[in-house]
Amino acid sequence: MPVRHRKRRAGALPWLFLALPLLLLAVFTYIPVISMAWYSTTSWNGVSKRMPFVGVENYVEIFTRPQLFEVFLVSLYYVVAAFLQLAVALYFATLLSFRVRFGNLFKGLLFFPYLINGVAIAFVFLYFFRPDGTLDSLLEFVGLSGHQWLGDPDTVNYSLAGVSVWRYTGLNFVLFLGAIQSIPSDLYEASDMDGATRWQQFRHIILPGIRPVVGLMSILALAGSLSVFEIPYIMTGGANGSRTFVIQTVDMAFRFDKVGLASAMAFVLLALVLLVTWVQRRLFPDDRSTTP
Repeated sequence: MPVRHRKRRAGALPWLFLALPLLLLAVFTYIPVISMAWYSTTSWNGVSKRMPFVGVENYVEIFTRPQLFEVFLVSLYYVVAAFLQLAVALYFATLLSFRVRFGNLFKGLLFFPYLINGVAIAFVFLYFFRPDGTLDSLLEFVGLSGHQWLGDPDTVNYSLAGVSVWRYTGLNFVLFLGAIQSIPSDLYEASDMDGATRWQQFRHIILPGIRPVVGLMSILALAGSLSVFEIPYIMTGGANGSRTFVIQTVDMAFRFDKVGLASAMAFVLLALVLLVTWVQRRLFPDDRSTTP
């Protein structure tokens, strides 16, 4: 076989392996996004075969009706909770990356909540926060009074954000732990010989070594905070001031039959997540060393 044909076949081989993943990516990601963009310019109700074109009217309605956009304020609770869980996960990942008694047991306990189905977690914490439930019983045991944790608008979002911290800390912990353990052990040995403390090792070895992972987890945390749905929807249905933007989008599509407006809201959320990601990458770029 001529050399030219062999090179052509070798160049086509990677695309042959990529064909199926690219097809799946297009079918389940890009085509739905394009369809959603089209629906957002119509007043479709989700059932009718007619899709009256309205242009940018749905987007104008989103930005001119404060009640549609004010629910993003609820996301601030989850933003704070997301960075709290990152801090807790990084702390335990750093602690358990060294030799600790019963270290494997603690690793399993920290990661276990992430393995539980989100619906099951929601029902567990419904009993935990209910009046005279587990939390109230614990408070009464130490002499404190109970509270309407999910019924009080002043505490409902704190309670729901706390559930998200409990659930997702384990995932962040595992990712941080893997990144920390990939750092060469020679650096720790050299720092021990120089008399470095654990804090100095964390500041000058661990944190710079896992910076790309920290940046990635920050992006995922912000994106997840803006698109919270599962826990508040199951536990409160968005009542008492716990309605998130995604819950409102789902209600707009399936309760009020305004699929066009809901698609526009979903597209705005997608654009906002991409914008936050771009800003984060510009503010905290990865340090990529290049060899001449």
